[in-house]
Amino acid sequence: MNLPILPTISTTFIVLSAVLVAIGWVLIAKKNVEAHRKVMLAAGVSALAFFIIYVSRTVFIGNTAFGGPDELKIYYTVFLVFHITLATVGAVFGLTSIISGLKSNLKLHRKIGAITSIIWFFVAITGVIVYSLLYVIYEGGETTSVFKAILGF
Repeated sequence: MNLPILPTISTTFIVLSAVLVAIGWVLIAKKNVEAHRKVMLAAGVSALAFFIIYVSRTVFIGNTAFGGPDELKIYYTVFLVFHITLATVGAVFGLTSIISGLKSNLKLHRKIGAITSIIWFFVAITGVIVYSLLYVIYEGGETTSVFKAILGF
């Protein structure tokens, strides 16, 4: 199996961010606020690393089309839209959670923190499924850059 390097690295970062969020949960349950803060910031940095790699790859190399059977493409597309929507909501909640925690707005932070974490676990899980469908279970389809798709080069 020959896995593409950038999607593999970016998916690893999203999984790492979810693992760090889980560790952060344990730390705050133990009332270790400072360790929780550091681990959750590391989770945010991991998510940001994913995002930077993903956007860079999308702009300069392109996105890979689903290479599985045509009869599954609609299911994959619906699942992908669900994942992207969840990731967008999770990112907004994540930024809000981090900012509210850093500004000691603990009422808001406590209110949305658990929800944010649960969303992020689903983002990581669905991200791994998307990665697996594109590169592990099926061979990826065509990869076309944004520049080529829009400008023809």
